[in-house]
Amino acid sequence: MATRRLYVVRHGAADAFGELTDVGRRQSELLGQRLAGLPIAAVWHSPLARAVRSAQIISGRLPGAVVGEAAELVDHVPHVPERIPPAWAGFFDGYDAAEAAAGARVAEALIDRFARPAETETHEVLVTHAYSVAWLVRDALGAPPERWLGLSCGNTALTMIEYRAGSATLLSYNDMGHLPAELRP
Repeated sequence: MATRRLYVVRHGAADAFGELTDVGRRQSELLGQRLAGLPIAAVWHSPLARAVRSAQIISGRLPGAVVGEAAELVDHVPHVPERIPPAWAGFFDGYDAAEAAAGARVAEALIDRFARPAETETHEVLVTHAYSVAWLVRDALGAPPERWLGLSCGNTALTMIEYRAGSATLLSYNDMGHLPAELRP
């Protein structure tokens, strides 16, 4: 098995309808510039419009990178804890067992597909959503499932995870060094 390097990002800022705003487009452009010098083989994105558009902008700076949809990157709640922290009570109010099971299946598929070494050394960008970023970070750290709740992620913030045989290493988390202050959340 060879090393897989994931550059996991939340989509750019979006409006209430899920479309990128001017800020989101600029955030995505700057992230694409930051990644331009890396040997990126693929840019995978969620099927949701804000992630699709972010991936298109980012990949514009990555010639030769394959761009494709990955259903596992869709926005979802990966885990519902048995004891819900008071700060999250409103969020989970009315969340039923079927929704929780569906989210757990997506989370498992996300880990199965991306959180492992590759057949050949590869660098891949995943354009997804805050909860998916948190789930991948939690998994890389070997933290308990409920720990995803405490992890936030800024728009186009860069998280890097490296997978080698038998290990995952979190190289950076929520890095917004490519964004000027006015474009940070």
